[in-house]
Amino acid sequence: MLDLNNKSILITGGTGSFGKMFTKLILKRYPNVKRLVILARVEQKHFQKEMEFPESKYPALRYFVGDVRDEKRLINAFEGIDIVIHAAAMKHVHIAEYNPMECVKTNVLGAENVINAALHTNVKVVVALSTDKAAAPINLYGATKLASDKLFVAANNIKGSRDIKFSVVRYGNVMGSNGSVIPFFLNKKKEGVLPITDDRMTRFNISLEDGCDLVFYAIENACGGEIFVPKIPSYRITDVAMAIAPECRHEVIGVRPGEKLHEEMITVSDSFNTWDLGKYYAILPQKTVFKLDDFVGKFEAVKVEEGFSYNSGKNDQWETVESLRKLIKEHVDPNFAI
Repeated sequence: MLDLNNKSILITGGTGSFGKMFTKLILKRYPNVKRLVILARVEQKHFQKEMEFPESKYPALRYFVGDVRDEKRLINAFEGIDIVIHAAAMKHVHIAEYNPMECVKTNVLGAENVINAALHTNVKVVVALSTDKAAAPINLYGATKLASDKLFVAANNIKGSRDIKFSVVRYGNVMGSNGSVIPFFLNKKKEGVLPITDDRMTRFNISLEDGCDLVFYAIENACGGEIFVPKIPSYRITDVAMAIAPECRHEVIGVRPGEKLHEEMITVSDSFNTWDLGKYYAILPQKTVFKLDDFVGKFEAVKVEEGFSYNSGKNDQWETVESLRKLIKEHVDPNFAI
């Protein structure tokens, strides 16, 4: 049973959507957490989050202005930290395409800095957030996140005698997160027209809380080097539009640069190293730092068939218009009319 009371935890990118929900859950589930450090580079976002989670009410909280591009700053921040959750990233596909080296500096070099800082301090667990776009990437954002995933997996090979584990969690579109399609459509519905990239488009769907639960799972269960993938439903973009604004006209605008019709979280090539853990999948490195038999026994893991892939367009779980409306009200907008 995971117990984070009396632990010191740091979240990079901690002022984002994930960071806010993870902070909320930590404070709720582990009221005696020793320290919860929010590291992010934008001062204004620190100010806004501190208004919601003031240190006067939550004495374990610390607001640490810093950038994952700055390794020295990370080393200072990681002193005395037990667990690091790496959520900082440059994530907007079209912005990354226009500013490629900025994306590389944050998502790839920033990942290397997090790893080096963790190895230089006494951190015990590092969990990095990934994305479905890192599987068979066709855009720069996905390519940088794949490189980041590889760095965190390989970090287990260079830890030496240090008592530290690096792992990755990979999941799909987070319902209601900043810049995602549901808030975009909710805002656009007043105009009477919803821009649809392609009628065939599908995406994986996960709530912020379920994404956080996957991180908690990785903290508790990672042996080092796994990429954990949740079993989650898909939705059709047209169903999202109908759920939010059935009265609106759809305007097909075409797939944007770097976008796919369907997303993958596990590719056919990954299938040779993928295990079914029940609620989650785990993609293991070709050479593990742990005994595979012990891993299989611990999780009652079952090897997936060769050629298996996990694709949002070929999923066996689907959200409906009705289920999407309930989820929007529960996770995005409590005033949304079902």
